[in-house]
Amino acid sequence: MIPAADEAQISKLLTKYKNINATKKDVIDVVSTYRSLGYSLQKFVFNDGTTKELFNLAGTIPVVYKNNTYYIPICIWLMDTHPHNAPMCFVKPTPTMHIKVSMYVDHNGKIYLPYLHDWQPHTSDLLSLIQVMILTFGDHPPVFSKPRDPLSYSQAAGGGGYLPYPSANAGTSGSIPPYPPVNSFGPYASYSTGSNSTVANASAVPGSYPPYMNFPQVPGYNSCYNSSTPSSTGTITEEHIKASLISAVEDKLRRRLQEKVNQYQAEIETLNRTKQELVEGSLKIDNVISRLNREEMELEKNVSILRDKEQELVKCLEAFENNKGIDPDEAVTTTAPIYRQLLNAYAEEAALEDAIYYMGEALRSNVIDLETFLKHVRQLSRKQFMLRGIMQKCRQKAGLAG
Repeated sequence: MIPAADEAQISKLLTKYKNINATKKDVIDVVSTYRSLGYSLQKFVFNDGTTKELFNLAGTIPVVYKNNTYYIPICIWLMDTHPHNAPMCFVKPTPTMHIKVSMYVDHNGKIYLPYLHDWQPHTSDLLSLIQVMILTFGDHPPVFSKPRDPLSYSQAAGGGGYLPYPSANAGTSGSIPPYPPVNSFGPYASYSTGSNSTVANASAVPGSYPPYMNFPQVPGYNSCYNSSTPSSTGTITEEHIKASLISAVEDKLRRRLQEKVNQYQAEIETLNRTKQELVEGSLKIDNVISRLNREEMELEKNVSILRDKEQELVKCLEAFENNKGIDPDEAVTTTAPIYRQLLNAYAEEAALEDAIYYMGEALRSNVIDLETFLKHVRQLSRKQFMLRGIMQKCRQKAGLAG
């Protein structure tokens, strides 16, 4: 459990998250289990340059490597859609550390784990993720310490390489141990997490240097510097020094070669992932280009149709300009005889309507008498009725509405 103040602070930092309760439970489980991890809300810069304020957990996690416990500095960024999207995890080396590139960590410190790749919103959680990190880093350490106070062996004996680091009991044994690996974890590691700062011993035994890889003893090296080792002559011969130097150089070259091989293998895997992403992106681009080509062809076809219509319209305008008068009977044409009959009946019925109107105007003006008006209106109305009947039948025959 964590204090109520910390729980309230976590809730305050997660106000912009979409799944506050699930994310809060995930975070509380982690900080209550790993007290060396602190939390904060900081701006995260994405690859496209955009920034967003995201909740992050930063600090160290204990990793057991060859029976020694080291504290590896990490940082976990939670997306605002957590837990529906996997978090982004990074190794944050201190100034005394180098990143060890592998299939699980790239040269930028980003962590790649199957657990992250197969992240499931309802079954995956941060606590299990950190436990997977601890197990994975126990087999594949993500960082190694820089050499401390390296002295060239050539300064002492005219050869290449570093003098060995003395162990904690070097003064009592009288002998100097073989070369410690330069790509091992340093004895101390510090990591700052803003307001929550954690400084932890990287090794459970101060002064010890557990190697990243096991290296053999340098033949003849200890015997050159150990006065308690029996010798046939009791003197250091040139052959002894030569054999020691050759063995040390071979051992160092072997270590560096193996380190380069591991680094290049990790880079090749990263390049393969990038290649796969580029191939998928290329397919998407090809699909977009194909769609654009189809749309371009369709657009050209429509433009061609519009140009033909434009030419036809220009010809019609020229014909109208050349004609001095327009015959009303030829101005309107129909596509079928039934439409012509309907058109003629409509025109004649409209003319009768106008005739009846003007007959009424003549009656009001006393141009004609009432008897004449009624006689002609009766005839016109009878004919108008017949025309409307013809129009109705024509519309039904032609399948026109109304």
